[in-house]
Amino acid sequence: MSAVLQGVTTEEFHQRVITDAAAAVRGLTVALGERLGLYRALAEHGPLTPDELAERTGISARYAKEWLHAQLSADYVERHPSSDRYTLPAAHAPVLADRAAVTYTAGFFTALKALYATEDLLVDAYRTGEGVGWAEHDPALDTGMGSFFQPAYEHRLIPEWLPALDGVTDKLRNGGRVADVGCGVGHTTLLIAKAFPEATVHGYDYSEEAISIARQLADDAGLSDRVVFDTASADDYPGRDYDLVTFFNCLHDMGDPEGAAAHVRSTLKPDGTWMLVETNASADEVTAGTPAARMFMSLSAVMCLPVAVAQRGPYALGNHSGETAFQQIAKAGGFSRWRRATETPVNAVYEARP
Repeated sequence: MSAVLQGVTTEEFHQRVITDAAAAVRGLTVALGERLGLYRALAEHGPLTPDELAERTGISARYAKEWLHAQLSADYVERHPSSDRYTLPAAHAPVLADRAAVTYTAGFFTALKALYATEDLLVDAYRTGEGVGWAEHDPALDTGMGSFFQPAYEHRLIPEWLPALDGVTDKLRNGGRVADVGCGVGHTTLLIAKAFPEATVHGYDYSEEAISIARQLADDAGLSDRVVFDTASADDYPGRDYDLVTFFNCLHDMGDPEGAAAHVRSTLKPDGTWMLVETNASADEVTAGTPAARMFMSLSAVMCLPVAVAQRGPYALGNHSGETAFQQIAKAGGFSRWRRATETPVNAVYEARP
C-alpha cells in the first residue's frame, strides 16, 4: 500500500474524492473563463464588480456573479468585501490569463468538452478491448491539447530544445528540410518555419480537422507560401532526405510505433535527426503523486491508450511507457544512436540518429 494511503480514514478519503469532484466541475468554469475572456478582463482591468466584468466581456451580470463565486471558492480570485470587487492575483495571471506565458494552462480545459463526451465510447472500449480513435473526439480536443503544450513549445523549442540537438540548427539556418509528423494544428511546424526562414517545412497529421486548422493558421501568419500541411500518417508521410523529423507528444498514441520509426529512418538523410518529444513520465511514476504525473496517468486512461488501441497495431503504449520503451522502438526502426538531449518537468526530448 502507498505510504500516502496508510492511516487514511474513510472520512478523509471521502473528502479527498469530493475535492477531486469539485476540481472536475471547476474545470468547466475555467474553460468558460478562458473562452469568454473573463480571466483576461480581470487581469487587465481589475478589480471589477460582477456588473463591470459583465459589461467588459459581454456576458450576463447574473452569470458573472455566479462565475466569480466559483472562482472565489477555488481561491483563483480574491474579493474586496467593502466594494464587492474581484481581483485576479498577479501570480495567477500567467497561468489563467496570459496566453504568452510558459505557465499558461487555462486553454487545456477546453479539451474537457471532447474528453467527457466520449464517456459512452470509453465504456464500450473498456468492455470490448477496442479503442476510441482521435477522429471520434470533438475538434475541441485538438485545440485544448494544443493549447496545453503550446506555451512550452513557444518558450523552449527554438531557444532550448533544437539547440540541444547535434548540429540541427546550423542545418536549418542553411536551408534544411523538416517534417513535423503528428503536427496537430501546426503550432510547432509554424514555430520552426518562423525561426528558420531558409528551411523547407512540412507538417503531417492524420486528422483532417487538425490540418484544416493548421492551414488557416499558416495563412494568418503569412507562412503558407513556404509551409505545407498535408493529411498523412506517421508510417506513410511523403518525402525523402529530411534533415530533421519531429514527433511532438504523439509516438505513444500510435498503434505501430516501430513501423513509424522505420518510416522515419527511410525518409531521413544519412546524417539526419529524429527529434522525439514525449511526456517526462514512466511506469515507475504511477504513484509519484506529482501534479503532472497524476494528470498524465488519467489522460492515458481516457485518451492516449484508447487512441493507440483504435489503430489495431502491435503496440498500445499509453503516455508513460518511459525512455527504455522509446529507445527500443527507435532501435527496431533502424536507429543506432540515442540520447536524452534535454528535459523539463513535463517533457523529455530525445535525439535518435541513424
